[in-house]
Amino acid sequence: MDTSSKENIQLFCKNSVQPVERPSYKTEYSSSEEKPPCCGELKVFLGALSFVYFAKALAEGYLKSTITQIERRFEIPSSLVGVIDGSFEIGNLLVITFVSYFGARLHRPKIIGAGCLVMGVGTLLIALPHLFMQHISPCFLESNSQLPTSVMEKAHSKINNECEVDTSSSMWVYVFLGNLLRGIGETPIQPLGITYLDDFASEDNAAFYIGCVQTVAIIGPIFGFLLGSLCAKLYVDIGFVNLDHITITPKDPQWVGAWWLGYLIAGVLSLVAAVPFWCLPKSLLRPQSREDSSSSEKSKFIIDDHTEYQTPHREKAKIMEMARDFLPSLKNLFGNPVYFLYLCASTLQFNSLFGMVTYKPKYIEQQYGQSPSKANFVIGLINIPAVALGIFSGGIVMKKFRISIFGAAKIYLGSSALGYLLLLSLLALGCENSDVAGLTVSYQGTKPVSYHERALFSDCNSRCKCSETNWEPMCGENGITYASACLAGCQTSTRSGKTTIFHNCTCVGIAASMSGNFSGTVGRCQKDNECPKMFLYFLVVSVITSYTLSLGGTPGYILLLRCIKPQLKSFALGIYTLAIRVLAGIPAPVYFGVLIDTSCLKWGFQRCGSRGSCRLYDSNAFRHIYLGLTMLLGVMSIFLSIAVLYTLKKNYVSKHRSLRPRRERTMTSVRIRKESCATSDHLLQPSCWPGKETQL
Repeated sequence: MDTSSKENIQLFCKNSVQPVERPSYKTEYSSSEEKPPCCGELKVFLGALSFVYFAKALAEGYLKSTITQIERRFEIPSSLVGVIDGSFEIGNLLVITFVSYFGARLHRPKIIGAGCLVMGVGTLLIALPHLFMQHISPCFLESNSQLPTSVMEKAHSKINNECEVDTSSSMWVYVFLGNLLRGIGETPIQPLGITYLDDFASEDNAAFYIGCVQTVAIIGPIFGFLLGSLCAKLYVDIGFVNLDHITITPKDPQWVGAWWLGYLIAGVLSLVAAVPFWCLPKSLLRPQSREDSSSSEKSKFIIDDHTEYQTPHREKAKIMEMARDFLPSLKNLFGNPVYFLYLCASTLQFNSLFGMVTYKPKYIEQQYGQSPSKANFVIGLINIPAVALGIFSGGIVMKKFRISIFGAAKIYLGSSALGYLLLLSLLALGCENSDVAGLTVSYQGTKPVSYHERALFSDCNSRCKCSETNWEPMCGENGITYASACLAGCQTSTRSGKTTIFHNCTCVGIAASMSGNFSGTVGRCQKDNECPKMFLYFLVVSVITSYTLSLGGTPGYILLLRCIKPQLKSFALGIYTLAIRVLAGIPAPVYFGVLIDTSCLKWGFQRCGSRGSCRLYDSNAFRHIYLGLTMLLGVMSIFLSIAVLYTLKKNYVSKHRSLRPRRERTMTSVRIRKESCATSDHLLQPSCWPGKETQL
């Protein structure tokens, strides 16, 4: 071995042993035993953000639970209720661009606090109409009165006197505006709150903190529906009327629960949640691991004591560069076939899910004859936990089995196909229409009536001078429901406690009565005996369906992130969120409501004669429209998911084929290099030095 070779070896060994100088970073704390000063403030922010997520999720769940109550109270159709439900997304979209871009440059905790204040005011505004609307009469008819003549004349004269001063028909506008403000106030919570956690938490804790926040967001709707169940049991004018005079029950279609009470609670929670954010600083001290990590992505808009201020010229040039890259980035996204197809499939699937969730309480009430309180209780305590468990299970499967992007697409497709197949079985788990005289059966109760044969008047009530617009259902002893006691031909009524009994009902006598008694009681008759059993089957299938559909949520999200270039992830997520809200969150409740209204058999009317909310639906038509539309949208999304899988498989296989020769050449090169380096003089070969084996 010559002298020059020995010198090279000694120089190499000397450099490999000496520690490499690292660039010095200005760290906020050096000792691992010393607690970082920002830890307390960051945990305060985490607790405050989690509480805000809980408050906004509770309000959203409560809104879904009060759809039927709002419809009855304001006498509006389902299509208009869908517009009110979509106003939250409209408000969110109005300011999300400005808040996401400019909010990151400003004091993020205070902006979130201001958003909580706006959200709280909007939630309280939803409950405001209750203070200005007239109270609902707790009883329908005066006891021991002559029903056909005197009561109807009094009712008509009262309607004429109150028609000019009735302003309750337009009070739903306050609900619309309040929900719009809720959407505006909610805008900064997610983008600014999550980025604040990610910027100032250590890399090990950031994912855990974000997971805690998302978990609380799932728990919120559970309490929202349970609160809706509790408020639905309370009478709407509780505290203003004597509850002993109420002659109807929560199962009666005339019942309106205390829908406004939950909005007061949710509004106060949002206002309280705003307080901690006004006490938090604009920026926190970063942990040392975040300062030293070159792979961690820092926010471009964080300005604190350890960041250089950008000159206005450089900042303007950066903004211009971002503006020039906008259209090419957008073209790149939509030019990605996997991303575009997945975006279309998700939009259709969320259309079906948003429409189904919005009107699920109404479906349970109308299809199975359950009270609003029980419908909300079932959804909050059974369905939503199943969704949360499905999302969690999807994440566990992805992590444990290390599923690739191709496997994620398979799970997403499989969960959707199986979920909608289970949903198809619900078409056979419905209840038949209740027997309502003149609407679903004839007054003789012998045969169903067609659409053209429906008539509320018959020979048995022709002398009673009844109004066909009234809907005050009465259950006769023969098991048939009548639109009102007057249309049943009842002559007198007596009251025993809270129960009103009608006597001498001529129409009840036409249809054979088991007891031979021509009387009836307030409220609709119960559905057939098979309906409770069908409702139990519906709950079981509904829970399994919710779990199955949500199982593909996490794999679908991973598919979205991995099918695009890393530098376009944030932009792709923004476009995805925008498309879901504009094309699914806003229109789905509206056109679902419009189609559901076509199945109405009996419309209610306001004091001035304009049409109000639907009193009675055709159960079969409602079931076919509600589930059929959900299935149609779901099947369309499945076909697009198949296209995603096919496109992904095509690209996946072609990519691996192109990489196979290169991989074979690489492995051959590594094998030859190892054999060559196994010789005694391997230190003389620079390719055998440590670190060179990775440069392939």
